[in-house]
Amino acid sequence: MNEVGLGVSCPQACIRVYIANRPPMAPYEHLEHVKALTQGEVQQIAQHTGNHWRKIFNVYAKFLFGLYSSQQTLVANLHNSQRWQDYRDDILLQVNSPSMLLFSPPRFKGSESDIHIIMGKQYAAQLGFDRASSEELVILDGDFAIFKRKNLIICPYFDYRQLSNIKIERLIGLVQELWQKPC
Repeated sequence: MNEVGLGVSCPQACIRVYIANRPPMAPYEHLEHVKALTQGEVQQIAQHTGNHWRKIFNVYAKFLFGLYSSQQTLVANLHNSQRWQDYRDDILLQVNSPSMLLFSPPRFKGSESDIHIIMGKQYAAQLGFDRASSEELVILDGDFAIFKRKNLIICPYFDYRQLSNIKIERLIGLVQELWQKPC
């Protein structure tokens, strides 16, 4: 099964975020591969699909901007954005973005430094990542769980109410922890 979603495959460490739904508009509804977005496409999707997708893109951009602003290695030099809004508009899920938003289930055959993030406990459970089906999944609290061997984090849905700024900082810390773990 091919990966399906937005973004591009990354040569180095890639952030792969998995979401249960797709933007309800062509061509995303019937996409069968990974498609890099173009300049202005994030705004176009948000404009045509409403507040829901605008929030997802905003939270994703805040998370990545915070992550890469705090990193001194890996992909820290891939953006010159001064604000997360610039990152969202100029880089998020485009050709130079070290990230993907995937509509297909996780495949763990990429780089060992790829980070896999599943949005929402319910979607994670549908995919078989819950306490009952995995002994290696560590429930950290009511919001986050981690499966270190697979570089997998389960976090709240990318929405301001569920993944607040404080929780975005926590997610950044978890990603940094996985990048620093011994191989």
